[in-house]
Formats: sequence, structure tokens, C-alpha cells
Amino acid sequence: MSSVAVPFYQRRHKHFDQSYRNIQTRYVLEEYAARKAAARRAAYYELPGLGKTTCRLCARKARSLAHEAIQESRKRTHEQKTHASEEKRIRFANELSVLEKEIHTARHRAREHLDRLEVQRMVEENMALERHALEESISRAPEILVRLRSHTVWEKMSVSLCFTVQGFPTPVVQWYKNEELITPASDPTKYRIESKYGVHVLHINRADFDDSATYSAVATNVHGQASTNCAVVVRRFREGEEPHPAGIMPFHLPLSYDVCFTHIDVQFLEKFGVTFATEGETLTLKCSMLITPDLKRLQPRAEWYRDDVLIKDSKWTKLYFGEGQAALSFTHLNKDDEGLYTLRMVTRGGVSEYSAYLFVRDADALIAGAPGAPMDVKCHDANRDYVIVTWKPPNTINENPVIGYFVDKCEVGLENWVQCNDAPVKICKYPVTGLYEGRSYIFRVRAVNSAGISRPSRVSEPVAALDPVDLERTQRVDLLFKTFTTSITLPGDIQIPGPPTNVHASEISKTYVVLSWDPPVPRGREPLTYFIEKSMVGSGSWQRVNAQVAVKSPRYAVFDLAEGKSYVFRVLSANKHGISDPSEITVPIQPEDSTVAPSTPGQVVATRNTKTSVVVQWDKPKHEEDLYGYYIDYSVVGSNHWEPSNHKPIKYNRFVVHGLETGQQYIFRVKAVNAVGFSENSQESEAITVQAALTCPSYPHGITLLNCDGHSMTLGWKAPRYSGGSPILGYYMDKREANHQNWHEVNSSLITQTIYTVEDLTEDAFYEFKVAAANLVGIGQPSDPSEHFKCKAWTMPEPGPAYDLTICEVRNTSLVLLWKAPVYEGKSPITGYLVDYKEVDTEDWITANEKPTPKRYFKVTDLREGHSYVFKVRAVNDAGIGKSSEISEPVLVEARPGTKEIFSGVDDEGNIYLAFECKEATDASRFAWGKSYEEIDDSDKFKIETEGSCSKLYFKNPDKSDLGTYSISVSDTDGVSSSFVMDDEEFERLMALSHEIKNPTIPLKSELAYEVLEKGQVRFWIQAESLSADSTFRFVINDKEVENSDRHKTSCDRSNGIIEMVMDQFTIDNEGTYTVQIQDGKAKNQSSLVLIGDAFKAVLAESQLQQKEFLRKQGPHFSKFLCWKVTEECEVLLASKVANTKKETVFKWYKDGSGIDVDEVPDLQKEECHLSIPKLSRKDEGVYKATLSDDRGHDVSTLELSGKVYDDIILALSEVSGKSASPLKILCTEEGITLQCFLKYYNEEMKINWSHRESKISSSEKMKIGGGENVAWLQISEPTEKDKGNYTIEIFGNKESYKRTLDLSGQGIFRIPYFYDRGKVIGGLPDVVTIMEGKTLNLTCTVFGNPDPEVSWFKNDKVFELNEHYAFSLEQGKYASLTIKGVTSEDSGKYSIHVKNKHGGEKVDVTISVYKHGEKMPEIKPGQLAKPSPIPPSEEVLQP
Repeated sequence: MSSVAVPFYQRRHKHFDQSYRNIQTRYVLEEYAARKAAARRAAYYELPGLGKTTCRLCARKARSLAHEAIQESRKRTHEQKTHASEEKRIRFANELSVLEKEIHTARHRAREHLDRLEVQRMVEENMALERHALEESISRAPEILVRLRSHTVWEKMSVSLCFTVQGFPTPVVQWYKNEELITPASDPTKYRIESKYGVHVLHINRADFDDSATYSAVATNVHGQASTNCAVVVRRFREGEEPHPAGIMPFHLPLSYDVCFTHIDVQFLEKFGVTFATEGETLTLKCSMLITPDLKRLQPRAEWYRDDVLIKDSKWTKLYFGEGQAALSFTHLNKDDEGLYTLRMVTRGGVSEYSAYLFVRDADALIAGAPGAPMDVKCHDANRDYVIVTWKPPNTINENPVIGYFVDKCEVGLENWVQCNDAPVKICKYPVTGLYEGRSYIFRVRAVNSAGISRPSRVSEPVAALDPVDLERTQRVDLLFKTFTTSITLPGDIQIPGPPTNVHASEISKTYVVLSWDPPVPRGREPLTYFIEKSMVGSGSWQRVNAQVAVKSPRYAVFDLAEGKSYVFRVLSANKHGISDPSEITVPIQPEDSTVAPSTPGQVVATRNTKTSVVVQWDKPKHEEDLYGYYIDYSVVGSNHWEPSNHKPIKYNRFVVHGLETGQQYIFRVKAVNAVGFSENSQESEAITVQAALTCPSYPHGITLLNCDGHSMTLGWKAPRYSGGSPILGYYMDKREANHQNWHEVNSSLITQTIYTVEDLTEDAFYEFKVAAANLVGIGQPSDPSEHFKCKAWTMPEPGPAYDLTICEVRNTSLVLLWKAPVYEGKSPITGYLVDYKEVDTEDWITANEKPTPKRYFKVTDLREGHSYVFKVRAVNDAGIGKSSEISEPVLVEARPGTKEIFSGVDDEGNIYLAFECKEATDASRFAWGKSYEEIDDSDKFKIETEGSCSKLYFKNPDKSDLGTYSISVSDTDGVSSSFVMDDEEFERLMALSHEIKNPTIPLKSELAYEVLEKGQVRFWIQAESLSADSTFRFVINDKEVENSDRHKTSCDRSNGIIEMVMDQFTIDNEGTYTVQIQDGKAKNQSSLVLIGDAFKAVLAESQLQQKEFLRKQGPHFSKFLCWKVTEECEVLLASKVANTKKETVFKWYKDGSGIDVDEVPDLQKEECHLSIPKLSRKDEGVYKATLSDDRGHDVSTLELSGKVYDDIILALSEVSGKSASPLKILCTEEGITLQCFLKYYNEEMKINWSHRESKISSSEKMKIGGGENVAWLQISEPTEKDKGNYTIEIFGNKESYKRTLDLSGQGIFRIPYFYDRGKVIGGLPDVVTIMEGKTLNLTCTVFGNPDPEVSWFKNDKVFELNEHYAFSLEQGKYASLTIKGVTSEDSGKYSIHVKNKHGGEKVDVTISVYKHGEKMPEIKPGQLAKPSPIPPSEEVLQP
């Protein structure tokens, strides 16, 4: 065969059976060998050369003989060649005949051999299948039926331990003695093991005392293991000693224990993922696992690591491992806990591990804008009174930069924190001095910026204030003392110590210098302290730094150094005996920061990783010494809002940023950090869309046999779940016969579909297949081998299996199942399909549809949320139900978070579309639209546009045929899919919206309307949402267009969209229909207004009224017509407002046509006119009119004060009067008592109710209701006990009612003095007296009261003085008289006598009429006694 380069996709295959390629080659080689042999047998002969002749004759003769010899030789040679050729032909023909017979015989034998092998293989396969089915049915874990028994035997006796176990496959049994494996080969004379028919026996030959132990047997197969154990006690025989009874042991031995295996397999099941948490929260990272075998006493060791540092149980972290689960709990998260966490399961056979990142965000700041807390607080170089504290700075993005830090210390065991530095330290390192020797401390750090102070960091580990040199020396002395038991003492002859040595600056910064030195040698036994002195270079003077406090540690931080100056230092040591000489002077030291801020990191490159993460890499900065690490920030493109990715510095220049949104574009930046601070931000990376990185596709699955004709098989399979970020180009298929090891390629070129027919197969042979998918990256992993398919022609009448089951639109209680029709239909066409499902781990299948569905999709409903199901489909034809499809993979019935649905809409051009957005889509994802779940490929009716994560399906010519169910599925995602039902209602809505857009109308804010202007003009107007400068309009009245003219003034305000027409003269001829038509580009609209009949009359009347009003207002007029209001003094005020007046304008009031004289002429300049009516009554009813007039005209305003108007005024008066009502008062009279309520105004027409004990009182002889000018009263005649109780007066206003209540239940008025002891006028006074002028008049009456009442006389309600003309007397306290001497006409009038004591009293009025002498005496009516009026008692008496 020709040499051809092998394709790359074939190089990975190894072919060992290539004999089928070598038959032709073998023929060619045999023919070539035959030709070579014949050539060797044909030899050419040559004559030897002639000798030297002596004559020409001889030479001629010799030549003649030579010529003849040559001719003879040629002839003989020719004959030989002819004979050789004939022999060769005959021999070749014979050999060829023999070869053909051999080949025929070999082929026959090979065929017979192959047939025997094929029959043998088929038998073996059938037996293997039956054996496999049988094994599957009987497979089970080991089960011990009869357990081991304990034995007690005498020495030198043999013991047999036996037990019975069953299981399949046959368990392997191992015996153990005290957890050590027993191998008979190690001691064949001692142990012998037998296993027959499930009974296993361990023989112990001639047992001795050392054989006393616990023996165990462990049975194991692939399904599990079981064990049993027993105790064997071997007794040494002594005289008189009997063995123990069976089952009783002389000493305790463990009866159960676990056997140690050398290899344990750990498989992680539920893993913890990338976790996001916040400072202060509690969190647990869990990981469940399957441990095989699971032995209690031999468990793997669980180790947790953070950034490859082993984690141990502490105050902050708690570890747990047991029951197949490992957990790491955080009691209080801090940013110190952020990092990559790894769980390593360590066994004797190896290590299994799993890792995921934990992100810890800053907790909310106590002060808005304050920075986050520092982290990773550590202590270094601890001594007796000194320690260096370091920390890492927080990342500040949205907060103001950190300006410094405060370091706090706290003694262990206490809770009071002390701030170590007065001013914020700017670098992340601080030497803390002033510690007390022997005490332990913890430290924390707080960051400070312009907004405030952060939360404190996590506290450091405790550190003891001890000198490490002294501690080491003490430990060494103790060790020597313990070892040699001798007393070691320090030199005692040294009193004053020597000077310290090696004085140098161990750390230099801008604000302090840390000095270090070695203690003096020798130092003596006394405790040492140190004094430090400094001197500015060139000053020549020394200044003691720690004059107040001695230093105990050989280190000290010197502060308060001048910037830019150089200093030298020296140290003196001291003890109780004295101070040493100064040490050597240090070299000049200038305070300056030895560490500077790091330089900016280099180029930042972001690459795709997963659907929610991106790998960020960057070039390290040029100067990366003393770096703490890097902070990475990210921002959504265009938002200009940065967020931190990590909250703790990382030390690598590569980081995976998690928690990003799929499909979103991000940019990244990096900054370096060290003890001094942060570098500048790096340049931003290129924008990257978050999608999974390109990889090879995953493996196909679900290989199904769809048809077989005896020589070929049609196979179908499911596409890989993930395409690897690149479209799948096709598939490669391999095949092999059952029980063969070598795989052979089926196709050399790509298969583009998920169905393929494999040709040239051997009938009745068994084959298995596997498929691998290929994309732009390469070929993915092949699928698992299919089951063995027999190449036997299908002849059954029922259909074959459906294939390519696809589950989509998974929601909380439903899902949609799709499939493809069987390739083999059977003897009749397929009429439908049955869908079966069941829950995982259950056995009973449920048929979802009672009747076969003719469609190749089905929506399964009424599923249980949160449960997993599997599905299968069976095709049906007239012959019956066909083969079941492959069972689908389990699917969890639960809607994915953020599930989106298809939505409908219409674009700006009026095109109807369906749209779907999928954030999880990648560059390799394909949006597959379908109708009735069949992929849409009709380009005449539909158009599909996909951009980014959104896809739209446009309807080109929508009609009723487009009704139906539309679906979409997105490949290379986790089953993202949705459907949409286009029904009649939705279709009509979209069509209407499309028509509106394609035939646009100008939106109107207001339809055509009218308004009457103040001159009687009528304005017609309409307002659109907006109008362009090119818009046009026209008005049409009664089908006639109206042009702009003086009579019809039209205008358009395009900025506000207002179109109007004003008609100056609106007459009866203008009745009809008014229409305005608007056009703006393609958009149109119109609006009409019908003014006919009553509608037109109303507009015409309003126009005429406004015209009259306009004319009226040209002269003096009322801007506000007459109206009334009630004042707080209960006066009725008639008010109006006037306008357009002048000095000559006359204002007048009229009532019922008669002028009203007013005391004050209203000031028209104030534009208000009032008429007051005090104490309104019925006599004030009438028609009130106000007039205005001057040379420009006149105006009238009228108010009819009667009827309802009068009633409304009374109600308003009642409102004001009710608010001013006084509490009820009691007045005692001869007839009984009177309850009085004093008001600002009273009118008998006011609505007033009296009630007693919540029962309304009607006026009667017993209880009379009435009132006076300013009082309302209730008179109770001859009160009795029944009249006790609450009395209420209720006054009704126009808004609310007002009540006053008085309780008479316990009042003293029901006692006798109130009625009989009050002042009274018993009688004797007439009501009218007529007397002639000049006579003397005497008025006498009897008065009574207890105590004696006071008597007063009044004339016309006024007290008059007593003189010679008037005389008053009171005799015996009961006869009162008034004498008027020489009566004159001036004495005419009303005279009153008031008789009153503390219980009340009475008054009597007498009218005196005086006539002159000679005048006719007035007619005298029969005399009547004057009726007394009651006077109420004093308030003191009324109180109970």
C-alpha cells in the first residue's frame, strides 16, 4: 500500500490486527523471488581466448573455426534458452497450480477455523451475558450465617475455628490473630486454612499458651465486608485443675475490633464551593465523602490547610471529622481567614484532596466612610519590655485613603485595652515599649482615615514580655542541674557590669530608630537595666533618652528625632552596684524610611476561566522587596465603580476572580502593598466577557441501537452536555467485536449528526461502540462503551425505540420531554407515543398520558418539587407498543434561580418578535428556536437574529397560521430553555400594536375641547404629545374647512403641541360638528366635537353670559356678589366685593325695595362692603340688594334672606352660640327649679334638645322649655325624687352639636330651704298702678325668707337713690314699702323690688302710669297681682 500520512485523530489508536492489509504484498514478493531464481539458473557461457598463431593460414583457419564455434555456441545457447523458458513456464504453471490449491485449502481451513471461533465466541458471549445477569441477580455483600465460637482448651490440644459465610462474588476470607494477619506459609506446621462451600476453617495444631488470643475472620468482596471474632484460651494442665467451662474465660479479651487495611479509598461526594462571607459571621465548610472500607479504628486523617498552612483547633477555628464528613467551623470570621482552603484526607495508601477559595468581605463600618480593619497582626522580637507589632493594611477603594494606624495592647486575662501610640503611625510596623516583665499581652490594630476609625483587627497571639537570652540561659542551667545534679551559679565576683557590645540600629524609619545590643560579658548575677544616650552629630553633647524609666531589654525604640539630622548613640548597663562605662558609639544614623512604597505592577491580562470567574495575571513590579502581596479590583465596563476582589493580600501574580456575572464585561487592575502602603493602580486590563474557557468537548452519551438489517447498524447518541466553549464540528466512532481488545475506526471523516449507520458488519455478531466529539480545540474524551449490540435484522412488527430524549423547561412542578421518532417504524406507521416516568430509587413506572400522543414532545405536570425523576418513551403503531427508549438521566424537578421566559414584543418598525435572553450563553452556545418543538428552518416566514446573550425570532408575514407553541433551547448551558404560547388574544394584541406602529397616530394629551373666554369668545383647542416643525393641521366645521381669518383665528404652538381656533362671535348659526385633523410625517390623528341641541345651547348661553359679564365689568361692578357669614358675636354680616370703582361711584343698600340707612358709608377703595344684622330674627327676612352706579353704568347684587338661606344662617348661629354655651345653672322658683344655659344668641328657631337621663324632653306643664334673649332654660315644676338625674342640653350647629350636662342626683336643691327659705314676695303688689299727678303713692308688700332677705328697689332696672321724694321702709323684717311723694309725670315707669337671700329670691315689676289733673283718667283694667320672677341662689349654696 502507498505510504500516506496518518491523520492526527488516528494516531492515538494502536492497531495490532493488520493482516488484512498484507495479502497483495505477499503475492508480489513471491513473484519477485521466482524471477530471481530463474535468472540465476540461466548462465551465459564465454569461450577462452586463442593462442598466438605462426601463419596467416592457420590464423584464417583458426578464425573460421572460431566463427563456427561461435555460431554453434549461439545456436546451442538459443536452444538452451528456449528449453529453459519452456521449463520455466511449465514449472511456474505447476507451482501456480499448487499455490492456488494451497491458497484454496488455506482459505477453506481459515473459514472453518473462523466459523468455529465465531460459534465459540457467540457461545461464550451468551454464557457471559447469562452469567452476568445471574451474577447481577445474586450479587450481594458477604453475610455471616454461622459465627465463630470462643474455645478454652488445654495445652497441646488442637483447635478448629469455623464459620459460614455467603455472598457473591465469592468473598475472600482473611484470618487475623490479635489484629495481625495469619499466613499459613509463615508457619505451616501451626496453621492450616480450609474453605469449602462457604465454610471456612482455621486449624491450630498443638496449641500452646502463646496461642491464647482473639481470632478474627474478615470476608470481603466488591459489595462490602463482614467479620466475626472469638477468643481462644489455652490452659496449662496442673494436677487437680480442670478446664474452664465452655464460654467462661479466665481473663478479659476484646471481642470486637477492626482490622487494619493498608489501602483506603476516599471519594468526595458533596464538596464546599467558592464561598463569600462577611467579617463577624459564623461559617462552616463541609465536605462529605465515601470511605472504602469504612473501618472505625482505621480512619483516614483529615487535615485542613489555608494557603498550604496547616490549620489547628483554636479560638477561631474548630475541626470535625466523623460519620463520613469533614468540617471546618469559624466562630468569628475575619479577613485573616480569607484564602485557599484545602482538605487533605491522608491514608496509608496516599492523599486525596480538594480545594476552594473563601472570600471574607469587610463588615459594615461603625462610622460611615471609615476604612476596613487591618489584618494579620503579629508580634516579633519580644523582650522583657519591648515587642515589635506588624500588620497588613486593608484595601481601600470606595473609602478615603488610610492616614495611619492605632496600636492597642491588652494584658492577657484582662479586658481593658490601652492605646499604645498617641498619633497614628503611618507604616504597618510599630515598636511597643513599656511592657511589664513576665506578663503576657495581646495586640490589635485600628486603621484611621479622614472619616473615622475602623473596626479593630483580630487580636494577635499572646506574647510574653521575657528576655529570650535569660530564658535560654535559665533553661540551660536547669538542664545542667537536672543532668549532673550539681549547682551551677553565675560568677559572683562581678559587681559593676561591663558596657554592652555590638550597639547598632536594627531598624530605621522616618519616625523612630530601633537600637539593639548584646548584654555585657561578664554581666554578674544581678538584674541588668540599660540607659540609652543620643547625640546629634556635631553637637558634642549627650542626652539620656530614657532618664525616667530604665530599659530591661537589649532593644529600644528611640522616638522624637529631628528629620534630616544624623545621630550617634551609646548604651550603658547598670545594676544595683552601679553603672558601667558607655558602650562604643554607633556610626552616624539618620532617621529615614528604609522601605519605600512598591512600584506599580506591570501589564494586567485577564483570561476566561469558568462561567463565573476570570483568571487575572500581571507582571510583577520592578521592586518587589518586602511585598505583603497584591490587591485585585474589578469593575463592570462603563460603570466606573470598582469593587475589591480579594480582601487579604495575595503573594502570587496570578489570581482567579470569582463571583462574576456570566455574560457581563469586566476590567481589572492590580496594586502592590507593603509595610509603607500601596503602589499606584496598574493600568486597566482589556475588557473581557465572563465565559467558560475553551476546552475539548465533554463525552457523548446514551448510545442507542435504532435499526439493524443484518449487515449494518444505525446508532444514535446524545450530544455532549458541554461543547467546551466552541461549536462541535462532528464525531468519531470506534467499534469492536465483543471479547476483542482492539478498537477500529468506523469513520475517517467527521460525522456531523448524532445518528450514523455502520456498514459491513457480520451478521449475528456482537458489537460495541464508543463515540468522541471534536471541536476547534481537539477531540474530547470518548463515551463509555455501549452495550453489546447483536447484528441481527429487525423484523418485529412493533416500532423501534425513540431516541435523543431531551428534557427542557424544568420548572418547580413540570418539565417538557422531547424525543426523535424511531428509525425503525415496524410493519405499520407510528400512531403515537407513551411517556413513562418514575422517581429515582423507586421501581414502579407511571404512564403520563393515557392515550398515545401523536406529537414528539410532551409536558409532564404534577411532579413533586425537589424530587428527581427519570423518563422513557415508547412508540405505538397498529401492531402494538414498541421498544422503550433509553432511560433518561435523573433530573431534579426544581426551577433554576433566575429562570427567564420568552417574551413577545414589537420593534420600532412594527415587526412582531419573540425574544429570549440567556446570561449563561457562551460564544459556542446556539439559540435553537422551534415551533411545536420542531426546529424552525422556514426563512420565508421567520427571521432569527442573535446578538450576544439575546436572540429574537421575527415573524415576516404574521397570520393565523403562526399560532402555536414556540420554544427555544440554548446549547452549552445547564439546560436553559423556555416556551411561549402564541394564542388568539396575544396574536391580536401584537397585531394591533404592530398596526399602530406601522400606521402611527399622533398621541394626544387632550381631545378636541372648547372653553368660553371672558369676552364671550369660544376657543376650540387640542393638545398632542409632541409635534415636529413639519407638522400640519386643519379645522373642519360641518364638513367645510375653515381658513385662518378674523372670524376664525387658528394657531399652533408646536413646542407644547397645542392647536387652537378662537371664534369672536359665537351665534346660533355655529351649531354643528367641529373637527381638527393633524399630520406629522407618517403619523396622523383627528378629533371631533359635536355641538348640537342642548350641548350647543349650553355653549351659546355660556358665551352670551360671558359677553354680558364682560360688558358689566367695564363699569363699577361686584367682583363678589352678596353673601352672608356669621361673626363670633353672633351677628349676621352681608358682604360683597366691588371693583372698578371711583370717587363718584355710589353704593346703596336695599331691603324689599326700600333703602337701608347705615351709620357708616362703605369705603369703596377697600373693595369690600358689609351690612350687619344683629340678633337675627324673622323680622329680618327679606330680599337684600346692593347697588353700584356712576356715569359708566351700574350693577346690582341681590340676596334673598329667607327659606333655606334663613335656615342655614340659623344653623351657623347655632354653631357659634353652641361653642359659647355656658355650663348649666340652677335657678329656684316658687314653682320649682329652672336649668339655665347662657348663650351669646338664642332664637326659638334654633334646634335645641333637652334630655333627662338620655331621654328627650318634650315641653309640658311639668317641664317647660323656652328661652330668652341670651339664655335657654328648662323649668321643672314641683320637682320630686323622680326628677333626679342627668340633664343635658344639646345645641345643633351646621357641622356638629354641642352638649352641656348637669347632674341633679345629689344636689341640695331638693332640700326644703331651696324652695321655702329663699327670699319671696308673698303678695300685695299690683302689676299696673294709675295715679294723678301730685298725689302720694305707696307700694307695700310682704316679704319672707330664712335668713331674712335683702330688699332692693329699682326704677327702669336701675337702682335709684332714696331722698325726700322717694322713701323706703322695712318693718318687722317682712313688710316692705316704697312711698313716692308728690307724684309727677317723670315718675312714670317700671318699678321693681328684689328680695334675695343665699337661697335665692324673687323680683316683682310694677308699672306706674301718671296722668295730669284735668286729663281723662285712663281706663283701668281689673287689678292683677304682679307675678314674681325667680332669682337663682349663690353658687356656694348650690355645691353639694
